[in-house]
Amino acid sequence: MAEKPTSTTPPSSCREWNARLYHRLSTPQVSWGKKVLARLRLRGDEIVLDAGCGSGRLTGDLLAVLPRGHAVGIDLSQNMLRSAREHLRSHPNLSLVAGDLLHLPFTRVFDGIVSTAALHWVLDHDHLFANFRTALRTGGWLEAQCGGGPNLMAFRQRLETLTNTPRFAELFFGFREPWLFESAEEAAAALLHAGFVKVQTSIEAAPTLLDNAEQYGEFISTMILRQHLALIPGEDLRAEFIENLVEQAAADDPPFLLDYWRLNLCATAG
Repeated sequence: MAEKPTSTTPPSSCREWNARLYHRLSTPQVSWGKKVLARLRLRGDEIVLDAGCGSGRLTGDLLAVLPRGHAVGIDLSQNMLRSAREHLRSHPNLSLVAGDLLHLPFTRVFDGIVSTAALHWVLDHDHLFANFRTALRTGGWLEAQCGGGPNLMAFRQRLETLTNTPRFAELFFGFREPWLFESAEEAAAALLHAGFVKVQTSIEAAPTLLDNAEQYGEFISTMILRQHLALIPGEDLRAEFIENLVEQAAADDPPFLLDYWRLNLCATAG
């Protein structure tokens, strides 16, 4: 499962999220993201891109430290953007843009870029970081975090075993993982290649314990397995797929633990 995916842009059927459930279930992602925002040292008048803004929970926190500045939130999912608009209620210092991080429509616009829990869904980090460099003014900064290193390895190994069973193997024939989990060294090399300097990258463990079987099933369905479930026809078969994973997680010690690892990215546009 370590082999890198080859496609770079998800098909339109896989771009959308259940934004209502994401907004409710994303407490772990928000807690990690708050630590990223805490690393920022802002004057308050900067123009900042929130790359992969999702439902806007962290965008609101970013706006709070930009009283004289402006935040631009970009996301590929229209559902997420609708949720962000509802959540942030037309904040005067905010613009929301539907767009692909691999095709950013900005040149030398931003003082900084922040991103949390999004960049591992982009499968071409060389292209991604080059786009970020183009969008930043010289001396602008990137402060980001995404899945990296051995992120969800135990879960992914369990998932691979399930998708290779006779029950599901035909449905997943030729399927590649929809994530890119780089090591700190790989991410640093890609940032340097894109023209960033003062590059700092690191991997940290972020084990996440969910409360019970219902929460675990809802969480993995919404936050992790969106593209997997899109390949399974019929609600009953999708429920069987999730239930298999829930039952295995219930037997773990402790039960319902997800082995998350986060890749921290800090760099300056050269």
